[in-house]
Amino acid sequence: MLFSSTLLSVLVTASIILILGTETINFFQQDEVTVGEFFLETQWNPLLGSEKHFGIWSLVCGTLLVAGIALLIAVPTGLITAVYLSEYAHPRVRAILRPALEILAGIPTVVYGFFALVFLTPGLKFINEGFGSYNALAAGIAVGILILPIISSLSEDALRAVPQSLRDAVYGLGGTQFDAAIKVVVPSALSGIISSVLLAASRSIGETMIVALAAGSTPKLTLDVREEIQTMTGFMVQMALGDVSNFGVEYYSMYAVAATLFVITFIFTIFGAILRKKFREVYE
Repeated sequence: MLFSSTLLSVLVTASIILILGTETINFFQQDEVTVGEFFLETQWNPLLGSEKHFGIWSLVCGTLLVAGIALLIAVPTGLITAVYLSEYAHPRVRAILRPALEILAGIPTVVYGFFALVFLTPGLKFINEGFGSYNALAAGIAVGILILPIISSLSEDALRAVPQSLRDAVYGLGGTQFDAAIKVVVPSALSGIISSVLLAASRSIGETMIVALAAGSTPKLTLDVREEIQTMTGFMVQMALGDVSNFGVEYYSMYAVAATLFVITFIFTIFGAILRKKFREVYE
């Protein structure tokens, strides 16, 4: 039974790779697109009749921009929260705060999308009139809130796994609790912290509903967080609405974008495995 469950997971993964690969090949066999255009051009306009463009980099830029904003918010906040819960918080306080944080992970992402659209965006426009009704910053903040529990929970687990004897050694040498937390515990748990950050990065790159609602649907190669953008997942949502033919180049472009997203997340996974192996600490 255990072997069958494992085999099922492998078969599902293999099926996903097969479907993405087959449909991506069909995409590049279309007359309107070439491999060079897909990987070298920066304009993405698959729905403009004779003026179609299939440069993936505008979608990749929008995806990485939102993910970067999310990580800038979630990584320091989540790590500080993890250090507090692991090293400073009273057990009663920790018993309340940790479940409260984990509730954030259970909120449907569509709720975060509407939160960004009706609360964050008006607030940003009040601060700076340059923000559009759809913008990268509001989407990035909402995604950052979404991945915050991933970083804080997994980092806290990694911090609490560090043996108490290391902390006691710091205290025996005259160090403070802050010294123990920052100079010993965090470096010792670096492998787990890196894993949590990379998992959160993959989650932010693959997020769909928040960016579909709050970021917009205009692919742009820009770093201006005030502008409307489109991510790879947002484009796939647009194509999945059924407004295009199932046999046209626009439809197949959805699979090419999905395959690109799959490769990016796979690279993150491999990179994370290398970093975990490099920074892993083994305690007897």
